Amino acid sequence: MGFLPKSAAEQVQGGGGGNYLNPGKLQSGASMRFALCVGEPLCFFECWGESNADGKLKPFRFVEEPTAEDIEAEMGEEYTRRQNRDGTAFEPAKFGIAVPVFNYENEGIGILSLSQKSLIRAIDEVSQSEDYATLTDWDFSISREGTGLNTEYSLLPLPPKADRKEIKALYKKSCDAGFDVTKLISGDNPFPASGK
Repeated sequence: MGFLPKSAAEQVQGGGGGNYLNPGKLQSGASMRFALCVGEPLCFFECWGESNADGKLKPFRFVEEPTAEDIEAEMGEEYTRRQNRDGTAFEPAKFGIAVPVFNYENEGIGILSLSQKSLIRAIDEVSQSEDYATLTDWDFSISREGTGLNTEYSLLPLPPKADRKEIKALYKKSCDAGFDVTKLISGDNPFPASGK
């Protein structure tokens, strides 16, 4: 048994908050395990805005690569586009994907959100192999080493740990309750029943 209770350990190890898995939030040396619920991700371009009222960050997503005018129109008067690390220009809109997953950490349906090109390429490369043709039949682990600009991510396909029929049933139950990953595009909550 570990020093920390399970819930406390999840707070310092996890790759995101609640139902979101985000490799960028993993601690160096940590990993996350998941199974894809669908074989095709939601693809989008994402940029971040800072609230003019309280400075809180909010993602803005677009189905196609946005122009500066598109971004400004979407953010409106309430948000200002976030600056790059140097503070010399706006952060560019980045290509990203989101996909419903079975999250082993909380044993529920979540969303894996990726903007790291190396991880997106790695999943796509695995999908090109005949051995992994049906990605939903496999588990995956993403791990992180390093911090800041010296961060490296790795993706590893793994034999399935959870019963796929149970995962499909849980995913269907979530969808029947209103779960919809495409709501990320409009900034709505994809988890309406849970309020997360």
